[in-house]
Amino acid sequence: MTTPPAPKKDPMKSFRGIMAGTLILEAIVVALALPVVANLGGGVASGTGYLVLGLIVAFIVTCGLLKRPWAVWIIALLHVVMIASWVLMTALGVIGVLFTLVWAYLLWLRRDVAKRMAEGRLPSQQS
Repeated sequence: MTTPPAPKKDPMKSFRGIMAGTLILEAIVVALALPVVANLGGGVASGTGYLVLGLIVAFIVTCGLLKRPWAVWIIALLHVVMIASWVLMTALGVIGVLFTLVWAYLLWLRRDVAKRMAEGRLPSQQS
Protein backbone atom coordinates (compact mmCIF):
# COMPACT_ATOMS: atom_id res chain seq x y z
CA MET A 1 0.00 0.00 0.00
CA THR A 2 1.26 3.40 -0.89
CA THR A 3 0.25 6.57 0.82
CA PRO A 4 -1.43 9.22 -1.28
CA PRO A 5 0.70 12.22 -2.14
CA ALA A 6 0.46 15.20 0.16
CA PRO A 7 -1.82 17.89 -1.21
CA LYS A 8 -0.05 20.85 -2.74
CA LYS A 9 -0.37 24.13 -0.93
CA ASP A 10 -2.22 26.82 -2.83
CA PRO A 11 -0.60 30.22 -2.19
CA MET A 12 -3.57 31.98 -3.71
CA LYS A 13 -5.82 30.49 -1.03
CA SER A 14 -3.90 32.44 1.58
CA PHE A 15 -4.25 35.56 -0.56
CA ARG A 16 -8.01 35.10 -0.60
CA GLY A 17 -7.85 35.06 3.19
CA ILE A 18 -5.88 38.29 3.23
CA MET A 19 -8.33 39.84 0.78
CA ALA A 20 -11.32 38.72 2.88
CA GLY A 21 -9.70 40.14 6.01
CA THR A 22 -9.10 43.44 4.22
CA LEU A 23 -12.72 43.58 3.07
CA ILE A 24 -13.97 42.95 6.62
CA LEU A 25 -11.60 45.60 7.97
CA GLU A 26 -12.87 47.98 5.32
CA ALA A 27 -16.48 47.22 6.27
CA ILE A 28 -15.65 48.02 9.91
CA VAL A 29 -13.94 51.29 8.99
CA VAL A 30 -16.85 52.33 6.77
CA ALA A 31 -19.26 51.37 9.58
CA LEU A 32 -17.37 53.75 11.84
CA ALA A 33 -18.46 56.51 9.46
CA LEU A 34 -22.10 55.95 10.46
CA PRO A 35 -21.91 58.25 13.52
CA VAL A 36 -20.45 60.96 11.30
CA VAL A 37 -23.33 60.49 8.86
CA ALA A 38 -25.80 60.59 11.74
CA ASN A 39 -24.43 63.91 13.01
CA LEU A 40 -23.22 65.69 9.89
CA GLY A 41 -24.56 63.91 6.84
CA GLY A 42 -28.30 64.31 7.30
CA GLY A 43 -28.87 61.19 9.39
CA VAL A 44 -28.64 57.49 8.76
CA ALA A 45 -32.01 57.53 6.96
CA SER A 46 -30.62 59.91 4.34
CA GLY A 47 -29.10 59.01 0.98
CA THR A 48 -25.61 59.17 2.46
CA GLY A 49 -26.63 56.82 5.26
CA TYR A 50 -28.05 54.32 2.79
CA LEU A 51 -24.88 54.58 0.72
CA VAL A 52 -22.73 53.76 3.76
CA LEU A 53 -24.99 50.85 4.75
CA GLY A 54 -24.96 49.56 1.17
CA LEU A 55 -21.16 49.70 1.06
CA ILE A 56 -20.90 47.79 4.33
CA VAL A 57 -23.18 45.04 3.04
CA ALA A 58 -21.38 44.97 -0.32
CA PHE A 59 -17.97 44.52 1.32
CA ILE A 60 -19.23 41.65 3.45
CA VAL A 61 -20.99 39.95 0.52
CA THR A 62 -17.88 40.33 -1.65
CA CYS A 63 -15.95 38.22 0.87
CA GLY A 64 -17.98 35.23 -0.30
CA LEU A 65 -17.20 35.93 -3.94
CA LEU A 66 -13.41 36.03 -3.74
CA LYS A 67 -12.98 32.66 -5.47
CA ARG A 68 -14.49 34.12 -8.60
CA PRO A 69 -12.06 35.70 -11.08
CA TRP A 70 -14.25 38.79 -11.43
CA ALA A 71 -14.32 39.56 -7.69
CA VAL A 72 -11.42 41.98 -8.05
CA TRP A 73 -13.50 44.01 -10.51
CA ILE A 74 -16.32 44.23 -7.96
CA ILE A 75 -13.84 45.43 -5.35
CA ALA A 76 -12.52 48.04 -7.79
CA LEU A 77 -16.08 49.19 -8.53
CA LEU A 78 -16.82 49.54 -4.82
CA HIS A 79 -13.74 51.73 -4.45
CA VAL A 80 -14.76 53.89 -7.40
CA VAL A 81 -18.13 54.39 -5.68
CA MET A 82 -16.39 55.27 -2.41
CA ILE A 83 -14.09 57.80 -4.07
CA ALA A 84 -17.01 59.28 -6.02
CA SER A 85 -18.91 59.68 -2.74
CA TRP A 86 -16.37 62.35 -1.83
CA VAL A 87 -18.99 64.79 -3.09
CA LEU A 88 -21.51 63.61 -0.47
CA MET A 89 -19.15 63.02 2.43
CA THR A 90 -15.45 63.86 2.35
CA ALA A 91 -14.54 61.29 5.01
CA LEU A 92 -15.92 58.45 2.91
CA GLY A 93 -13.94 59.61 -0.11
CA VAL A 94 -10.73 59.76 1.94
CA ILE A 95 -11.37 56.23 3.23
CA GLY A 96 -11.89 55.15 -0.38
CA VAL A 97 -8.56 56.63 -1.47
CA LEU A 98 -6.67 55.05 1.43
CA PHE A 99 -8.13 51.60 0.87
CA THR A 100 -7.59 51.90 -2.88
CA LEU A 101 -3.89 52.30 -2.13
CA VAL A 102 -4.02 49.24 0.15
CA TRP A 103 -5.71 47.20 -2.59
CA ALA A 104 -3.21 48.36 -5.19
CA TYR A 105 -0.42 47.03 -2.97
CA LEU A 106 -2.26 43.74 -2.35
CA LEU A 107 -2.84 43.20 -6.05
CA TRP A 108 0.81 43.96 -6.78
CA LEU A 109 1.79 41.33 -4.18
CA ARG A 110 -0.65 38.84 -5.71
CA ARG A 111 0.87 39.41 -9.15
CA ASP A 112 4.35 38.88 -7.72
CA VAL A 113 3.35 35.62 -6.03
CA ALA A 114 1.70 34.38 -9.24
CA LYS A 115 4.86 35.21 -11.19
CA ARG A 116 7.08 33.43 -8.66
CA MET A 117 4.67 30.48 -8.61
CA ALA A 118 4.88 30.18 -12.41
CA GLU A 119 8.68 30.22 -12.19
CA GLY A 120 8.68 27.59 -9.42
CA ARG A 121 10.47 29.86 -6.94
CA LEU A 122 8.05 29.69 -4.01
CA PRO A 123 9.29 27.93 -0.86
CA SER A 124 6.32 25.55 -0.96
CA GLN A 125 7.42 24.41 -4.44
CA GLN A 126 10.93 23.48 -3.35
CA SER A 127 11.62 19.80 -2.81
